[in-house]
Amino acid sequence: MSEIPFVPDGTAVHTRATVYTVSCLPDDPIDGDLFAITVEFRGGHAWGEPRPLDQQWAVLMRGHWNLGHDGKWSLKPSSDDEGYERWIAAHRFDLETALKVAAEQAPKVTINGGTPADVLALRAGR
Repeated sequence: MSEIPFVPDGTAVHTRATVYTVSCLPDDPIDGDLFAITVEFRGGHAWGEPRPLDQQWAVLMRGHWNLGHDGKWSLKPSSDDEGYERWIAAHRFDLETALKVAAEQAPKVTINGGTPADVLALRAGR
């Protein structure tokens, strides 16, 4: 985290990177967002209690699908559901691990049966 000590009204300003984009199609304005996986900060606190450092980052596909430690994608349950905290613990990572598993999953993202490699091959053939 970086801190800019003061702004004109005297308020301290803090900045933090909270989203990383992982993709085999970097900076692609046409298909990049479809094939991207994001690693997103989900906070150091759960309901006011400190969250362990290894449970602060989520790996997401299409903004809703969460990658679990088992390598499977699932939708986040309601916080009212029984087992919610167990689900969170199984679907949150430390940053280094989150970026690693996102990179492993990026080539596997499939849209309408096509992978990033298929998109790149199609473009190379043009």
